[in-house]
Amino acid sequence: MHTTLVETDTSARAAVRRPSLIREAGYAYFPVALVARLPFAMMVVGILTLVVSARGSLALGGVTSAMTGLGTALVGPLLGAAADRFGQRRVLLVAGTVNSVLLVTMAGLAFTPVPDAALLAVAFFIGASMPQVAPLSRSRLVAIIGRVYPRDRRTTVVNGAMAYESAADEIVFVFGPVIVGLLATTMTPAAPVIGAAVLALVFVTAFALHPTAAAGPARGAADRPAQAPVRDLVRVRVLAPVAGALGMGLFFGAMLTSLTAFMAERGVPEQAGLVYGAMGIGSAALALGVALFPARFSLSARWLTFAAVLVAGALALPLVDSVTGMALCLLVIGVGIGPTLVTQYSLAAAFSPLGRSATVMTMLGSGVVVGQSAASAVTGIVADTLGASVALLAPAVAAAVVLGAGVVNAAAARR
Repeated sequence: MHTTLVETDTSARAAVRRPSLIREAGYAYFPVALVARLPFAMMVVGILTLVVSARGSLALGGVTSAMTGLGTALVGPLLGAAADRFGQRRVLLVAGTVNSVLLVTMAGLAFTPVPDAALLAVAFFIGASMPQVAPLSRSRLVAIIGRVYPRDRRTTVVNGAMAYESAADEIVFVFGPVIVGLLATTMTPAAPVIGAAVLALVFVTAFALHPTAAAGPARGAADRPAQAPVRDLVRVRVLAPVAGALGMGLFFGAMLTSLTAFMAERGVPEQAGLVYGAMGIGSAALALGVALFPARFSLSARWLTFAAVLVAGALALPLVDSVTGMALCLLVIGVGIGPTLVTQYSLAAAFSPLGRSATVMTMLGSGVVVGQSAASAVTGIVADTLGASVALLAPAVAAAVVLGAGVVNAAAARR
């Protein structure tokens, strides 16, 4: 009897000790990290809306929003490298504060008679200082998993964590533009940019100060962790997911801009955000479902399969002539987006060089923003000059980039 009680007590303690990512990260972590990435999603569309309203030039608005993407492309990975070396906390606190000040500055300058070049310069530094919350969150979770989970369970848990993170990205990238539209419509064109500044100051600071920031590298110069050389970042298994993330960003920008043109031709441009949300429903649902896929359905095969779904849905877009048809098409497209993003980040986590996890995750996050900025600018010009039907070809081009990167990754995996 005594032996049975001891065994029962031992089993109970073992169950209690069973690691839980939610418990290890803390229950407040996930909502804070979710809201903290909203400024990232609102940045491109918010600046575009602000500049177009203030200066009356769609071309200037597109170039200005593209400058934010350029700033993120050039400096974002450096912020990730700094977080790997010096710790996330200090990098996020500095970046979040600077970014908030620059966003408020942009809101004020847009309606003053300063040269257009001043707006372009501020937009560049807004992108450069944008806190890389999403990739740093992924890096934190991977570090926690590596610390508390046994080796035989890490791959499964990492896939589940990347599934959640991709679903969170989908939520903010789909509903970020919707929030921008609501604020700009109900308040002023500057409201989305000011709102992003407030969110960055409050929630990025909370994210920086959260205890999980200690899951990253050591802070002291004497005990910095070992890092692989920079040349290890320039490898196919690292660069293929980055190229895939760039393609996803191209798709987001091209899809939202061409959809806005499509809805404007039907007299309801303000409903573009609502229709765009249909894509997020399928995307978020399938992203969360990735954790249930069998192990024999390899990451490379998942990328090719769901990227093919994305291409097929995008090719159907120019054939749609009704709002209902567009919403249904976006639902199908969403099925391809979520699992593809999860797969790209899972591969990035698996092949990140030693001590370079935050750098690699930031490279992917920067790729999404760069692609969104560039595609928004180019697709807007195409829509203005050639119409929505031609602009709707742009998402198919972006989807082809995603599939092509998947083919390169699969070839590298076979080698």
